[in-house]
Amino acid sequence: MSLQAIPLSLTNLLAPGVTYALGWALLHFLWQGTALAALAAAAMALCRRAPVRYLVSVSALALMLAAPMATVFFYSQQYSGEADTVKPAAAFLADALPEKLKHVTAAAPVAGYTKIAGLGSHDTVWRQTAFPWLVEAWLVGVAFFSLRSAGGFLLLERERRRQSRAVSSRVLEVCHALEHRLGLDRAIAYCECQWLKAPAVIGWFRPVVFLPVTVLSGLSEEQLESIIAHELAHILRLDAFVNVFQVCVETLLFYHPAVWWLNKRIRAEREHCCDEIAVAVCRNAVEYARALTRLEELRSAPVLAMAANRGPLTERIVRVLGVRTFGDGMRGFGLAASTLCLAAALIAGNVLLGIAHAKPAQTVTLAQDEPATMSQAATPVTKPTPAAKPSPAHAQIAEQAQAGSSLSSSYIDGLKAAGLTDLTPDQLIALKIQDVTPEYVREIQAQGLHPDVEKLIAMRVQNISPEYIRELHADGLNPDLDQLIALKIQGVDASYDRGIKDAGLQPNVNELITMEVQGVTPEFVRELRDAGLALSADDVIAMKVQDVTATFLKAMRDLGLQPSANNLIAMRVQDVTPEYARDIQALGLKPTANELIAMRVQDVTPAYIKALQSAGLKGDVDDIISAKVQDVTPEFIEQAIKHGFKNLTIQKLIQLRHLGILEPKAEL
Repeated sequence: MSLQAIPLSLTNLLAPGVTYALGWALLHFLWQGTALAALAAAAMALCRRAPVRYLVSVSALALMLAAPMATVFFYSQQYSGEADTVKPAAAFLADALPEKLKHVTAAAPVAGYTKIAGLGSHDTVWRQTAFPWLVEAWLVGVAFFSLRSAGGFLLLERERRRQSRAVSSRVLEVCHALEHRLGLDRAIAYCECQWLKAPAVIGWFRPVVFLPVTVLSGLSEEQLESIIAHELAHILRLDAFVNVFQVCVETLLFYHPAVWWLNKRIRAEREHCCDEIAVAVCRNAVEYARALTRLEELRSAPVLAMAANRGPLTERIVRVLGVRTFGDGMRGFGLAASTLCLAAALIAGNVLLGIAHAKPAQTVTLAQDEPATMSQAATPVTKPTPAAKPSPAHAQIAEQAQAGSSLSSSYIDGLKAAGLTDLTPDQLIALKIQDVTPEYVREIQAQGLHPDVEKLIAMRVQNISPEYIRELHADGLNPDLDQLIALKIQGVDASYDRGIKDAGLQPNVNELITMEVQGVTPEFVRELRDAGLALSADDVIAMKVQDVTATFLKAMRDLGLQPSANNLIAMRVQDVTPEYARDIQALGLKPTANELIAMRVQDVTPAYIKALQSAGLKGDVDDIISAKVQDVTPEFIEQAIKHGFKNLTIQKLIQLRHLGILEPKAEL
């Protein structure tokens, strides 16, 4: 290759050492990013809690940004002794050639004098040709993604100013109450808008919560409260600043898929964390799940905003409801995949480091006083270097090649005939290790399923046979691939489905998986239905979660109560026990199931009722609940009697408490 002057480009503005360091940093990050992503995936697979997984993923992203910076620093230090000026290669050569040969430089390049010119290292070829183009392409990509992000920020700001107005006083009261419950003391604005379809938070130091008109009118008050709590959780956790950091990393390292994958995981875990806060504040996971379902129908939020409907709907809902997800059963598979990716990244890094730091062949140069012919000047004379001992990276590559060669052509042809074409060596090896044969692929396809390589491996790992699929189909179940794997992981077979259906339910595939996860047996369903309850699959799951048994139902009915399925679930949630109901009835009250739940919600205890009765007050269940709500205490009753009030009733005491007549007046 002839030594030519570098074309005028963006990299001409950089010192040669900087271009060299940037080029190597971009190449090294290919394996560094893969290795960090593999470590992050393994760590997140071992973590059970969403906040911990979020911290791990954000830390991994920070390391991804630090890795190329450290690489640039390393190579810039290594080559800091080189000239800082940019000169064409021909100029270096002309300065170094002897006077006898300077007259031939215009006619032909003199490759044998590279050592004399100070450019004898093989990496100079990269710096003079490939590295400038590589760095220039990276700079163009960074500029493109920077403009895209800046345009997004400007668009958000313009829409915020043009199409937003203040929310109603009722909604504002709900928002301020939630701020107080979350302990937020920042200045937060709330706006009603029509250009968004889901609530979102925009802004860093002065955040604005946007509430679309469709959400304000389409959600119940309790659902709206939970969604606003989700948005305030983003502000409480300072998620907007982390999101800006993510956008910056995506802009700088846009060319690596691991960065985009990790950012997607960060955004998903961020939503899980805010979901947990929203449920903890509002204490109604079911209503929050319904709100998420409604928001999914209205999904449309800018990437630069924090929105409540961001992330996979099904995964978020099952997490909110406390149900095990399919990913819980795939942790082992995820760890194995992470280990393979990490090993591949380290091998690639070892090879690249070997290339970067390999010693060049020794070049014989001519003395300035030695005559030279054109043929000598044009051809370098090199001394052969002794054969180096194979590196560990070369040995591992040889082992992989040997493993790949063991795959017979008939096996590969069989997979191609089954529709699996363009397979990589890693995919072929994984398929062979898991004993995925062409016959197995064809039998699976005969059941109407067409899994890709990853799904086939997962199905084989879970020992999903064609017979298992046929049994499910014969029983009326038609699961997709993900549902099929989840059914097998949870141990759901056709006999379990038949038992549930024989007990009187007709669950779909997802309900069947959830029932197995929660330990719902056909006997459990049969006992409840034999007791006369009209149940759906959701009712049965909720009753199992809340430990509503036939024994509990019988105890309530023995007290003269006729609770419905929803009553029984609410009783368990509010800790309404048969003993509590019996103690209330012993005081002469006959509350219904709904009234018992309301009394428990308001913390009406038998002791409180006794205190009211001891003061000579009689009332029905509604009066007692109203008294508790209005904070009519035994002490308040004594105070009223001391002030001379006679013939008191619960209604009069409630009026006195409401009017504040007995409260001491503030001193002027």
